[in-house]
Amino acid sequence: MNKSTSEISSIKMQVMWDRLISVVEEQAQALVRTAFSTSVREAGDLAAAVFDDQGRMLAQAVTGTPGHINAMAEAVVHFIKKFPVENMEPGDVFITNDPWQTSGHLHDITVVTPTFYKEKVVGIFANTCHVVDIGGRGFGPDAQQVFEEGINIPIMHLFQKGEVNKVLIEILSTNVREPRQVVGDIYSFASANDIGCRRMIQMLKEFSIDNLQSLAEFIIENSRAATIERIKKLKKGKYRNELTMDGYDQPVTLAAELTVGEDSIHVDYTGTSAASNYGINVVLNYTKAYTCFGVKCAVAPDIPNNYGSLDPITFSAPDGCILNVKRPFAVAARHIIGHLLPDTVFGCLHQALSGGCPSEGSASLWILQLRGGEAVSGAETYEGDIPTFDLLHFNAGGMGARPTKDGLSATAFPSGVRGVPVEATEAITPVVFWRKEFRENSGAPGRYRGGCGQIIEIGGLDGIPFDVLAMYERVYHAPRGREDGKDGALGQVYLKTGKKLKPKGQQNIPVNDSLVLELAGGGGFGNPLHRDPVNVARDVSNGFVSEKSAREDYGVALDANGEVNQNDTELLRSQ
Repeated sequence: MNKSTSEISSIKMQVMWDRLISVVEEQAQALVRTAFSTSVREAGDLAAAVFDDQGRMLAQAVTGTPGHINAMAEAVVHFIKKFPVENMEPGDVFITNDPWQTSGHLHDITVVTPTFYKEKVVGIFANTCHVVDIGGRGFGPDAQQVFEEGINIPIMHLFQKGEVNKVLIEILSTNVREPRQVVGDIYSFASANDIGCRRMIQMLKEFSIDNLQSLAEFIIENSRAATIERIKKLKKGKYRNELTMDGYDQPVTLAAELTVGEDSIHVDYTGTSAASNYGINVVLNYTKAYTCFGVKCAVAPDIPNNYGSLDPITFSAPDGCILNVKRPFAVAARHIIGHLLPDTVFGCLHQALSGGCPSEGSASLWILQLRGGEAVSGAETYEGDIPTFDLLHFNAGGMGARPTKDGLSATAFPSGVRGVPVEATEAITPVVFWRKEFRENSGAPGRYRGGCGQIIEIGGLDGIPFDVLAMYERVYHAPRGREDGKDGALGQVYLKTGKKLKPKGQQNIPVNDSLVLELAGGGGFGNPLHRDPVNVARDVSNGFVSEKSAREDYGVALDANGEVNQNDTELLRSQ
């Protein structure tokens, strides 16, 4: 093959690669359009991807979360092991929610569909999505064994030769609190895979190829090489960091040693706290998901995420530590710890990257998992009927400041889920959002300010009581700043009437009261006295920073019009 022919072949491969990414993005958008639950439809709490017949991920949708997608990257091989590709038949669709084979807890369901072309499996489409309920105790950290947390679906047929598994659907319908949403979601997951299959067959026909083998090798090898090239530019060595978080009943330490080699990065979590007796434990798949994401964000953010780009990033976690638990440990709220792994990794990479890494942020989602009905605590004190409901609503605090920019406010990093509009939740659930606003002074002072958290107040419609399945982090251990930046504000959980609530565990919101959440803000980056006074004045005007904080933390004095008083500011900063 001459050089010109080789260049044309590479261009064609790149075009097909881009096309494959667009196919899985259409698959993801089909999920969003057809899903019953707000977690998928509004928040995008999902993953969609295409795999080759060996179970290697070739392309993922832009829409989705790293916890789902990077865990699912390890999942399809388990399906192939139980149902070999050569034994699959047209119309087959497979399903599981096994935490140790997919994304770490029972509320995430993975659906896998083989694509047939010319009577052979040419690829496999898969998606992983969070469902509103899976039975058991519900989505919360209180369980002490996974058996309490809901139904575990082993890898099995959802459809076999096009026929639905009616027994499975009946079992699910009988054992979940929201059968319409859950079963409806599962059908939407299968239909989205079907769309991916149809689009891929159209692609094969359009490019006159019979399979994805050559394209798969092109994608994997180019992605691997590009990632290794980025790693080679890093300062070689070992870098350590520890992060302490609230935990459930006692603090949890995440300890990491990151080794930058010639062509790989390895993260060793030796020294991390032992497994918890409650449902905040993490399985190895989920640990890998957010470890790899943290490394890629800092080292190779623009390289497409697939088997090849993930391959040079490895990790290890001791058996029995909170990042590597075995059955039957409870794992429902594994996101609480998993979402802090990128911050843990950033603390290592900050020492290796010339530009540094962002400060620590709120990280863990503050999920409103609320439950109503006649069985909730305090129901006997309410005169009237209490509707039965299970609500799932995502919220985020502030991101840490970046080395050259402020942190983003009320933004879900690292999960990437979108905030659910309050109107969407109020339309289907008997609750009222009385407040949802930025939290002043929560973003830490720094040359670059940490992102602000938010304040949320939610009550029952007509004053009905309800339960909150609390799983909130950064209430006792603040997000840390970097390079003389201050720490972000701690989170708070309490009733409107004043009583403080525990940050984790199922608790009751009494009749005519409201739940108030004050979400943590991100850490600052750099000395606050080096922040541009004009930016401080703008923060005060926008309600992010108080005038008192502007003076005391940033050394910036404002006049009656909110403009910078240059003379007083120079005096304050010189003291």
